Amino acid sequence: MSAVRPFAALLFVSCLVAGVTAQQTPPASNAPAPSAQQPSSSAPNPPASAQQPSSQQEKPGETKPGETGEKKDTQTNQSGTSNDRLFYALPNFLTLETTRKLPPLTVKQKFAVVTRGSFDYVQYPWYAFLAGLSQAENSEPGYGQGAEGYGKRYGAAFADGTIENYFTGAILPSVLHQDPRFYQSGHGSFMHRVIYAASRNLITRTDAGNSQFNYSEVLGGGMAAFISTYSYHPSADKTVANSCSVWATQYGYDTLTLVIKEFWPDIRRKFSRKKESETPVTNPSNPSH
Repeated sequence: MSAVRPFAALLFVSCLVAGVTAQQTPPASNAPAPSAQQPSSSAPNPPASAQQPSSQQEKPGETKPGETGEKKDTQTNQSGTSNDRLFYALPNFLTLETTRKLPPLTVKQKFAVVTRGSFDYVQYPWYAFLAGLSQAENSEPGYGQGAEGYGKRYGAAFADGTIENYFTGAILPSVLHQDPRFYQSGHGSFMHRVIYAASRNLITRTDAGNSQFNYSEVLGGGMAAFISTYSYHPSADKTVANSCSVWATQYGYDTLTLVIKEFWPDIRRKFSRKKESETPVTNPSNPSH
């Protein structure tokens, strides 16, 4: 347990962004550019739908019947959680791209989504990365060095993250009837959205949809820090001061993560539009062989 986690997160995410950006570049196409053709006088008449008066055609931005006009959250699944991944990799299952009130998660659903994220396949290299950094700076020297020391650090990092996830996302939210999901704002100025995201570690929703102090994050993070520190960390680190330091570091890391989650949907949509705009268009009348 060390203060390296927030900085490790930034470095890890930067590597992911670089990899994602490289994957977004489409291969060069050998298809010839479509040639301009004059419309034929014998072209068939347009379909009847195209001949409708303009008053019957859809207008740009017009809301269809049954639509509310609110931004559609395409990532939310039927269970009220998300299928999204932060930077296409890290589990982001408790972030929703909406501010509307949703049905509360049951106790079973809260534990299920935390289990799904805590043991996701990406978590294993993530904790290996954190353990490697901890080994390199020789944090918590009681673990020693070599393969044995690395193994202990890896196990501790995995246990630290998993315990914290369960306390803040499942155990206390179930006991206190709080909603562990993060609802993205998606509007307002940059600073407004940063402040909103950072404040969600202090203010959260109850299962009834009301605002409440985020006991799950604040108390849950503290409980997780003290339990893990006094359970399997080296004896020299089993102090109140170290436990409080770990608690504060984890709170700062979680706050930084929420800010990233607030802007991630915008980044994802920008990548998607860029990919679509760079995809070569094949002329149907002159296909490439």
